[in-house]
Amino acid sequence: MSRSTLTSDELRFLENALDSETKTVNIRLREGEYQFDLAKAIASLELELSFPDVKELIKKLYGEAKTKDIQFIRKIQTILKKMEKSGVIKILPKKKPWEPQRYALLSFKFQDVEKNIIVLATEAEVKKTLGTSRTTPSIEYIPKPKPNHATAKILLLIVVVIVSYATILWTLTQPTINPIIFVLSFSIAAACSILLGMFISRKK
Repeated sequence: MSRSTLTSDELRFLENALDSETKTVNIRLREGEYQFDLAKAIASLELELSFPDVKELIKKLYGEAKTKDIQFIRKIQTILKKMEKSGVIKILPKKKPWEPQRYALLSFKFQDVEKNIIVLATEAEVKKTLGTSRTTPSIEYIPKPKPNHATAKILLLIVVVIVSYATILWTLTQPTINPIIFVLSFSIAAACSILLGMFISRKK
């Protein structure tokens, strides 16, 4: 996932994890074991401003071929679920129902069940990622162009003027002229014409 597709909530979650103090968890994070390798892989991808799904993690750690092994995928998903229950990672809400679940670390520093301190990112990496996330705006941060209300008002006035004059012409073609409709339509047409002229002059 590229940086530009992260939402403001996802960026905030990432920054909180990077800023987090050492988090105590009731799981073992021993180097060489699945839990540690998965946490390290998630950290590596998050430092690139990306929240991985299970196949991205498997591809990074074990190669493309393993992403087609259904049994292995289920095994890794079970481990990830255990890691979530232990407070190491969080499963992010899906943006679309058909998308795979994505995973994020709750911190980059842990004390595991054996009292080992696990640091998944160096201070330099954390500072670099925090700096990037706070200085490069995402799509959500880019100001949306304000709607052009003046143009909308001008178009509306033009429509009202046309309808009013059409009503006047229709009234004049009738065998009996209705003075109320004629006067009302003429008044509206005149007032809107004046307003239209004012708006056009201001726009110029």
